[in-house]
Amino acid sequence: MQVLQEILVIVLILLNFRLLGTSRLGACVQTVALQAPVIGLLPLLVPGGPDRWIVAMVVAATVVKGLVLPALVRRALRETGVVRELEPLLGYTFSILTGTGLLVLSYLAGRSLQLPMGGAAQLLVPGTLFTMLTGLFLIVARRKAITQVLGFLVLENGIYLFGVAFAVHEPWLVQTGVLLDVFAAVFVMGITIHQINREFDHIDTDRLSSTKD
Repeated sequence: MQVLQEILVIVLILLNFRLLGTSRLGACVQTVALQAPVIGLLPLLVPGGPDRWIVAMVVAATVVKGLVLPALVRRALRETGVVRELEPLLGYTFSILTGTGLLVLSYLAGRSLQLPMGGAAQLLVPGTLFTMLTGLFLIVARRKAITQVLGFLVLENGIYLFGVAFAVHEPWLVQTGVLLDVFAAVFVMGITIHQINREFDHIDTDRLSSTKD
């Protein structure tokens, strides 16, 4: 179990680096979708095994995160016709270097946290913190509204895993509440992206500051 958990954490970290290093929005959507089964399997590997409520929550969350939400973002991509993030606020090489620093920071921070679920769950912390920081970085360092939406989804993936690690008694209730919030937020963001593109013929959020009344 512990070896499989380590492998999944490494896969999650590599997917985060792929998000930091690629300009193709379609690949970014695919990467976020691939994170869904990874973060879905990790909660099932905690000591003692999951109960039926955890399994039901994980299945529902994986379907929403891996199929429904990426489908909404792909629809926004088709409607806007945007293919790449060509001019990010921070370049992709610098993004990878920043991601490496964030990973080291996550590892150092994770060593000081004591989880209530035992030693095996401790392996979740660096990958979880790195996932949250990756999402925040995408929100801050990218211009396209779609990439920022993906950053929000990645941030929620990290919060999801963090909740699984700490919410021992009622994790399904905590995660369901977060999941519903994210679903509503992405739905609203999709509408917003469509309206921005229709009115201004682009979805670069930094250019909106130059608009006049």
